[in-house]
Amino acid sequence: MQEDIANATEAVVDATQTAVDSGATEGFGDLVSRITSGDTSGDTWILAWETIGQPVLLAIVLILAVLFVAGWIRGMTTKACRKANVEETLARFLGNMVRYFVLFAGGITILGTLGVETTSFAAVLAAAGFAVGMAMSGMLGNVAAGVMLLFFRPFKVGDVASAGGTTGKVIEIGLFTTTFDTPDNRRIIVPNGSVFGGTIENISHHDTRRVSVSVGTDYGADVDKTREVLVAAAKACNGVLQDPEPAAVLTGLGGSSIDWSVRVWVNAADFWAVSDRLTRDVKYALDGADIGIPYPQMDVHLDGKIAQG
Repeated sequence: MQEDIANATEAVVDATQTAVDSGATEGFGDLVSRITSGDTSGDTWILAWETIGQPVLLAIVLILAVLFVAGWIRGMTTKACRKANVEETLARFLGNMVRYFVLFAGGITILGTLGVETTSFAAVLAAAGFAVGMAMSGMLGNVAAGVMLLFFRPFKVGDVASAGGTTGKVIEIGLFTTTFDTPDNRRIIVPNGSVFGGTIENISHHDTRRVSVSVGTDYGADVDKTREVLVAAAKACNGVLQDPEPAAVLTGLGGSSIDWSVRVWVNAADFWAVSDRLTRDVKYALDGADIGIPYPQMDVHLDGKIAQG
């Protein structure tokens, strides 16, 4: 494979050299001859300006213009898609596609101003395509994964998702990467290949979510009474939905406590607030009913002979 990449790279160099050579002008050759002969007359400087200065200055102006036009067209394309009620994720993707196309076309134009024969770029693109395909297969894989994300749409811009080892709000699905903002306001950019190649959890897909609060009670507490206290606290908690009804589920008999799980349903946007509020209400409800919440402890018994020694 390394030999193939080396051969492809050599082909790119040869094709590029051919393109440059085909675009060389007699004026440039005349300038080189004058400089090597020591001619520094005014005509030489004028020829240098016409041969090198003007094309380079024009290329710089064109680069700035292409960057501006590419950004402007991307914005216009995205706005047009939004007015046409195109989904936000797809609108941004199409805007980026148009921007890359403008940058590519502008790059060809700029090379033409520098004397490179653009008609010879067919050979350059063919050789470069092979080299890029071999040496940058990972990047192309990210592009393919981005297209698959847009096709299957496991999440969209604005959703909260867990993918590629990251959990956060989806900000953008680009050609190569997906951008997330985490709950603590960190921006994380993940390659599309890592996102599509693993498990994807769309946390905000449904309108409601279940909150579960685990708690342990003393073995001496009555089980039925404890259930009544926990269910009453769950129903009275602000933000809890009454359908499905709140429940207190006996989950096990631990080493020092009877284990419960208080389960309620809430609107997805209220998940964290209700989780905090329900934990507080459960604690106060158990305290008010004189039901203890044990904590792990260890009893140490000393042998009488060891104690006397």
